Amino acid sequence: MALRRAKTLDRSLQSNKEKREHFLEFMHNLIQNNHAEIAPKLDEGAESWYLPVFGIYHPKKPGKIRCVFDSSAKFGDVSLNKVLLQGPDLNNSLLSVLMRFRKNRIAASADVQQMFYSFSVDEKHRDFLRFLWHEDNDLDKQLVAFRMTVHVFENSPSPAVATYGLRKCSNLAEPDVRDFIQRHFYVDDGLISLDSSQDMIDLLTRTQKTLLEEGNIRLHKFASNSDEVMSALPHEDLAQDLKSIDFDSDSVPLQRSLGLYWDLATDCFTYRISEESKPFTRRGVLSTLNSLFDPLGFVAPVIIKGKNRTHTSSYKIHCNQRKILFLTVLF
Repeated sequence: MALRRAKTLDRSLQSNKEKREHFLEFMHNLIQNNHAEIAPKLDEGAESWYLPVFGIYHPKKPGKIRCVFDSSAKFGDVSLNKVLLQGPDLNNSLLSVLMRFRKNRIAASADVQQMFYSFSVDEKHRDFLRFLWHEDNDLDKQLVAFRMTVHVFENSPSPAVATYGLRKCSNLAEPDVRDFIQRHFYVDDGLISLDSSQDMIDLLTRTQKTLLEEGNIRLHKFASNSDEVMSALPHEDLAQDLKSIDFDSDSVPLQRSLGLYWDLATDCFTYRISEESKPFTRRGVLSTLNSLFDPLGFVAPVIIKGKNRTHTSSYKIHCNQRKILFLTVLF
């Protein structure tokens, strides 16, 4: 199964130059950072599992590919995820994190770099994370066995392992740093608000130092509604589209965190509707309404009114899911 999928991937990469370059770059970084290694020869009777690999692009990051290690792929009705224990749900409540984020005057967000890759897999378990890739990262060379040395995003236990590991790094930290890490993160995104810019600078600096020293974990992609905070932090640790900004004169781009768009200049959440063309049918309208991610309920009056209109309109003209709506849907 893994070999067949590897050959399918090869054909896909050969026919798409841009995807091929992105995929090779990803694999190069994976191996160079020791997140993957050449798999040793298995002892007789030893157990192992091979993960199929494929690449996907995030719709918001078109130039960046992510290699997916497919732990849900089945062979003989068995997949790796089917036999792994998922572990407890250690995530904080998304609503609680967002509510605390809106509590005080100075707000900031941060991201853990490659969170799952920050935690190693015990060597005796790595043979269950094997995959096939080309020797020397050269598509003209033969496929050989590699294995992951770190936890992968697609494994069902990875969220619990990574969240537990992140919090473990804060056990000996100062109380405010420990509180930030344990109560203000949702997976790899940290959002917090405090009363002053100086307090925020101090907390972010000490948290970054704690994670680096205790777990070799990098906290970066900082953003804040305070220019003073962003100016005081290392330039290379700011969010990608803030690195080239002159905070005294340039307009600050929207930041995206936990699925929401945050306007730093006004300190407001804003919403964007996809420009993807959808048919003006009941299904198309509902698809547009449901695409608005709104965990705090700010646009609920608009969404509810829109849904109500589609129900009313569809009833009046007796349309089905696919029939075109000629009535205007008011928002």
